[in-house]
Amino acid sequence: MSIKIRECFESARKDEEKGKKHKGLFIVEISSKKAEEYLDKARDSLRFCEVCKNSGSDYKIPEEWYYSLYYCALAILCKFGVETRSQRCTALFIQYVKEKGLIEYDEEFIKKIIVYKEKENKSAVDEREEARYGPSIKIKEVQKKYDEMMTLCKRAISQAQDIVLSDNQYKVPKELL
Repeated sequence: MSIKIRECFESARKDEEKGKKHKGLFIVEISSKKAEEYLDKARDSLRFCEVCKNSGSDYKIPEEWYYSLYYCALAILCKFGVETRSQRCTALFIQYVKEKGLIEYDEEFIKKIIVYKEKENKSAVDEREEARYGPSIKIKEVQKKYDEMMTLCKRAISQAQDIVLSDNQYKVPKELL
């Protein structure tokens, strides 16, 4: 996994040197303010879930669940001083720092934002795409999972907030650079 993450950093660095927008992970200044703003967006996504539920627009809800979880990951990256323009690289980085014991963050949240190539593996990314691009407005599966997913997203926000508000100094592991 560290090789894939190194590639995310290397590709971003090369793109930036060429004056291109990178599609990876890039070292920037650590920003607690941006991290807190991402957490605000994560909470806002959950408020949109309520609006969508009340208006009968179920197809929008999985997208908001996904982005709530993704904004939590972006908040954590801000504490490491990492900018991302890749969902895949974001999930890989969060998974790596969790496995190395640098953060306490449930694996369940990370698995929801992973982009899987194998058809049999599904994440919130797939659910978001199916709901967004499918023909249905009302989706029974979304209604069944609503309370469970709202609780999961709230837990992710809480854990990400613990990381963001922590006095710990987070650094990108040297083996990734």
